[in-house]
Amino acid sequence: MTDENHPQNNGFAEPEKPETSTPLPRLYPSRKYPWAIAVVVILFVIIPFFAWYGSWFGRPLSDAQIEQYLNDKQKPRNVQHALSFIGNKLIEGDKTMQRWYPSVINASHNDNAEVRKIAAWTMGQDNTSGDFHNALRDLLKDENAGVRHNAALQLVRFNDASGRSELLAMLEPLSLRSESDGTVELIVSEEGRAVAAHSPLVRIKNRSGQLAELRSPEAGRLESFAVADKATVKAGDTILVLAPSVEQVREALKALYLVGQADDIAAIQRYAGPVSGMPNDVQKQAVNTIEAIRSRTAK
Repeated sequence: MTDENHPQNNGFAEPEKPETSTPLPRLYPSRKYPWAIAVVVILFVIIPFFAWYGSWFGRPLSDAQIEQYLNDKQKPRNVQHALSFIGNKLIEGDKTMQRWYPSVINASHNDNAEVRKIAAWTMGQDNTSGDFHNALRDLLKDENAGVRHNAALQLVRFNDASGRSELLAMLEPLSLRSESDGTVELIVSEEGRAVAAHSPLVRIKNRSGQLAELRSPEAGRLESFAVADKATVKAGDTILVLAPSVEQVREALKALYLVGQADDIAAIQRYAGPVSGMPNDVQKQAVNTIEAIRSRTAK
């Protein structure tokens, strides 16, 4: 029988009170396996940090490391690291870096195109060096479009417009062609997608089943595909068209602001209005570049 004066418990049984009061145990982190925590820290924190730090181009190098990295035949990234370090030191006005100039010029002939690109940038950081000037002119004949473009940009720092045609090419889409007969295997197929430099875009399988990759020579955006996946192509056929990246267009317009001629205005005019994928600052730079060229040629 229910006592009317007893408060209702809404259907939940009131817990029984223990006869004796026992204090609850305090909860502390387990110290039974401290080594396990250390292993986790090493695997997920320390090792990734040292892997990143070891490949970070901002890491300072000693003279011995510069010498070692510049002559590394196995790891192109080490050569790039040394070149980047030298270039940044030149920006700071460190004349002691001149001792490495022959090695920098030698790197501009490296088999790896990415090394040649950064070698061109490094040489542009001292526009008083005649040897660098001549080496950059030689790079205008490089087989890689990205290397030629970098050389053209750096030559402007020497007040040299000999790379003007490459600066204009930086504003144009680039057609990537098959190097052999075979069947196309598209690695990426979304038009408008941004791609990084040296990204694999297409595989070409020849009759013997061998695969050859077609990679992006520099950063850009997939503008259109000339063939479908699994299509049969011949050597020299256009596979896709790569539109220039925002940064590439911006840098080319800045360079043409200084060395562009009246004949270049038609190519620049395209960017003076809205262009898909291009921000407003590129449009403003194009307008300023056209005005600078007109002012300069008028004089």
